[in-house]
Parts: sequence; structure tokens; C-alpha cells
Amino acid sequence: MTLKEYMAARQKAVDAALDRWVPAEGSDPANIHQSMRYSLFAGGKRIRPLLAIATAETVSDSSIGIESCAGSLELIHTYSLIHDDLPALDNDDLRRGRPTCHKVFGEAMAILAGDALLTLAFEVLSKLEGVDASRKIELVRELATASGTVGGMIGGQVNDIEGEGKHPTAHLLESIHRAKTGALLRASVRMGAIYAGAGESQLAALTSFGEHVGLAFQIVDDILDVEQSSEALGKTAGKDAAQKKITFPAVYGIEASRKMAEEERLAAHLALQPFNDRARRLKELADLVVQRSA
Repeated sequence: MTLKEYMAARQKAVDAALDRWVPAEGSDPANIHQSMRYSLFAGGKRIRPLLAIATAETVSDSSIGIESCAGSLELIHTYSLIHDDLPALDNDDLRRGRPTCHKVFGEAMAILAGDALLTLAFEVLSKLEGVDASRKIELVRELATASGTVGGMIGGQVNDIEGEGKHPTAHLLESIHRAKTGALLRASVRMGAIYAGAGESQLAALTSFGEHVGLAFQIVDDILDVEQSSEALGKTAGKDAAQKKITFPAVYGIEASRKMAEEERLAAHLALQPFNDRARRLKELADLVVQRSA
């Protein structure tokens, strides 16, 4: 099976799980469920769920039900995108190639759609079948911490907002992106490992992999914002520079940033050495993260 075929099969499984968890568009109150589904099923790559699934498969031959666990990451990610796009934050009109949630359903409904996806993520984890209570608690803690204010996604978003217009430095860049983007990508790997019952040394190696992939992802994202069109990205290109955000190209330049992404890719591969060929899909996903064009 090629990587493209692997991704398509796992994306289909994740989407099926999400479809089961999110109420149908006609369920009362219909408007909130329509707005949740509008953003959730807008065609994202599902990178975070894919990392969780590939990690679980690296650790164990039996990871039944991982799609729901992985789907919780997509619920958090989509909620963050809906809120990021709001006028009070990045004020964007385009996401995943279509009008943003608040442009279609209004700001109030977009806020509530994000809130609903956030809370649903933890309902999903609490109801996972075939997972003992202690592992459910670990998974909830992992996702909550990665989404939170201390070293997590929201903390990174705060630093990102407060950093606009400031002189771009390596220290500020680190404080923003290891939290804003890296934390949830790292958690994706760790949650897959926890779900599959990884041992301490396995979890440590996979955590290192997740950290390198998370940093590589953000570096490439920053580069693409400079180099690609809005049509290619599915979101408004050039906004980082327009809003004077602190990015890798702003601090290091394009070529140095590209080199840094490649170094992170190689370090991610190195972290997977204990797993040998079992980590093939994770290595391929790390390559995809760095080599993607959108």
C-alpha cells in the first residue's frame, strides 16, 4: 500500500468515526450542528489523527478503536481553526478552500461551534470502548494539557497575538510555535502511543519524534505562507507578514528555515530507530510534513 492509499484509508476511517460522534445536521438545534459539520468535514488532511493512528500501529498490532481517539484531535484542531479565523483574532475569510465558519453562520454561531467541538473531544475520550479508566485519564490529560495555556496551544496563541509587531527573535519564535502548533502535534503522537499501551522507553522515543515533527510542520507552514498562493493553501496567503507575525522566515530567512525543517525531519527519523521497520508510516508522514507544498 502506498502512502497515499494508506492516508486515504485512515482518513476515511477517522471521518466515519467523526460522523458517528457529531450530531446530524438536522438534529436540534440544527444550526449549531450544521456549522460544526461545515468546518469539520471541509476536507482537511487529518495530519494529527494520522500521526496518532500510525503511532498506535507502530507500537501494537492491535489498535482497534483508535479512530475515535484520533478523531478527538481533529475536533480540537478544527475548533482552534474556527476561533483563529474570527475577526477578534486572525480575521480570515478563507479556510480549507471555502469561506470560514463565521462568514457562513455568523460570529456567534462560529464561537459556539468551536466551543461544541472542544467539549465533544473530551466526551469522545471519556466514552472510548475497550480502554481502561487509567488510560482514558491519561488521554484526557494529554489532550487537555496540549490544548491549554501552559506550554499548550492556547498559550501559544496568546504569545502569537501579543508578539505581533514586536521585533522577531528566536526566543519569541520558540515560545509561540512549540506551544501553538507543536504541542498538539506532539500530543497526537503521544496519544497514539498511550492508546496502544507503549512502554516508558517507547513513549520517550515517540515523544522526541513528535517534537521534531511538530517543529518541522510549523517551519514549513511559515515558508508556505510566504511562497504559495491562497488557492494552493486553501487559506489566505501572506497574512503572517501582513500582520507582522513572528515566523521562521522573519527570524531566519527562507533558505535557513528550509534547512532547519530538513534537520528536524532527519532528527524525527533518528528518534524512531528503536522501532526499525515498524515505524515506516511515521517516517513517511514526517517526510510528507516537510516536503508538502500546501
